[in-house]
Amino acid sequence: MASGLKSSTLELLKRFNRAFPQFYEQFVSSEIQLQNLRLAYRLYKTRRAVIELKPEGSKSALHFAYRNQSFLLSDIFGVLAAYGLTIHGLSLYGQIKPPMLVFIKLLVSRGSKALTEKTGENVCRAVREALGGRFEVEEMLAVEFNLDAGLEQVETEFYVDPVFHLPALVVEADNQPGLFYKVMYAIWQEDLLVVNANLLVWRGRTRLILYLLGPNESLIPEYLGHRIAEGVRHRLLGK
Repeated sequence: MASGLKSSTLELLKRFNRAFPQFYEQFVSSEIQLQNLRLAYRLYKTRRAVIELKPEGSKSALHFAYRNQSFLLSDIFGVLAAYGLTIHGLSLYGQIKPPMLVFIKLLVSRGSKALTEKTGENVCRAVREALGGRFEVEEMLAVEFNLDAGLEQVETEFYVDPVFHLPALVVEADNQPGLFYKVMYAIWQEDLLVVNANLLVWRGRTRLILYLLGPNESLIPEYLGHRIAEGVRHRLLGK
């Protein structure tokens, strides 16, 4: 827990952290915990999604906070794909108790460079429009990609993580255009809620570990998880 904070802030942070999975306080830095608390306060005050882009070295960091819903990641990654952005890093922390907020940081670039101010503004506006149902992500992507074409060399696996105590879905596939969007679209079709995520890109392969809740924000029994993993794999292969 962060030191040097007022006792009232520490108490507020403790209460805020109770809505996250058990591992959150142990494994997430105090700095990120405080940042997420501040983002939650902005959400509370403005009643609208926090969406902002900031330069981070040679890349740009997209920060996002809102109430978690199964379609969110499909919309966000769809917009990034539509703007031709490369994703280098992903951190995602979602609550498993009300108000079910999610906090996302994506490290992105365009043409191996940070986004220009104008492009950043357009991306943020497009994400907000997509959430409001005013930006047709699929329609725009259909111009760039064959959305019916399956991904190649897809592997999926389901397990219950013994440390995080959450159902986890591993998705691994060859790097290819629209990969993240197609994965998140498949997750949405299964009505799953992502509450934590890890990303590894290595030797032309992308590996995503997605910690999940099932429909109606429920835990996923193992027998159903294996069926979901197979269903996601078939969707991604285009079968």
